[in-house]
Amino acid sequence: MNKLKLGLPKGSLQEATFQLFDRAGFHLRVSSRSYQPVIDDEEIEPVLLRPQEIPIYLSKGLIDAGLTGADWIADTGAELTEICELRYSKVTNNPIRIVLAVHNDSPYQSVKDLEGKRIASEYVRLTERYLESHGVNASVDFSWGACEVKVPTLVDAIVVNTETGNSLRAHNLRIIETLLTSTTRFVANDGAMEDAWKADKIESLKILLMGAMNAASLVGLKMNMPVDQQAEILGLLPAINTPTISPLSDKAWVAAEVILTEKQVRELVPALKRAGATGLVEYPLNKVIF
Repeated sequence: MNKLKLGLPKGSLQEATFQLFDRAGFHLRVSSRSYQPVIDDEEIEPVLLRPQEIPIYLSKGLIDAGLTGADWIADTGAELTEICELRYSKVTNNPIRIVLAVHNDSPYQSVKDLEGKRIASEYVRLTERYLESHGVNASVDFSWGACEVKVPTLVDAIVVNTETGNSLRAHNLRIIETLLTSTTRFVANDGAMEDAWKADKIESLKILLMGAMNAASLVGLKMNMPVDQQAEILGLLPAINTPTISPLSDKAWVAAEVILTEKQVRELVPALKRAGATGLVEYPLNKVIF
């Protein structure tokens, strides 16, 4: 049987990734001591890897496709085919930033001020390239994490990823530059994309995962309305949302169904009710495929 070897990020992104796959229709489970998840699709062979490793294993052809951050793709320099962007992270759906940070009490205001200084980071290659592009010579030490505690006693600055900035502020650090903005990417190697079966499986995964991402902030709304008040009620809906209208057994009434954001529904439901709509039902969506 054909198999797609799929790298999934272990660590902070793991839970959010498993939730995304669940919404896309795949059920993943893994024990606390295992790096080998089980999925209810016999054509997929998932493996948990650190996000930093996924681009490396992809470029070596050891896995076919995977989900990892654009930051780690940039750091490794791996040449991969991007299937799609999946805008989710461990806390929000916002991108993370790879930033250069220093202690609040330090005199440093830009990367230029770090000439001859020491920097700690997991992003050694990315940091070295950034320094080189700005003509700065500085020492870059690899860090296994917890970079924040190393400033200013062990190093002068750090390069880390941040989603909210809370950890940096808690350690009395400030951002002086942003190296790049990153989101999760679904990527594959050239070998997988040249294999017709694997390329088709990857495309199918893309459709389902994107559908789940699209649905994350959307809900469906059903309602009934009198025909003689239809124009007024539908006029309350955003212009870009065209509802589906269906006749009812009572010719004086019609049913409408529309997809909206949760915020739009919150604001619209009272107005729709006052305008004469009835039987309003809000329901969640698993996938929305455009």
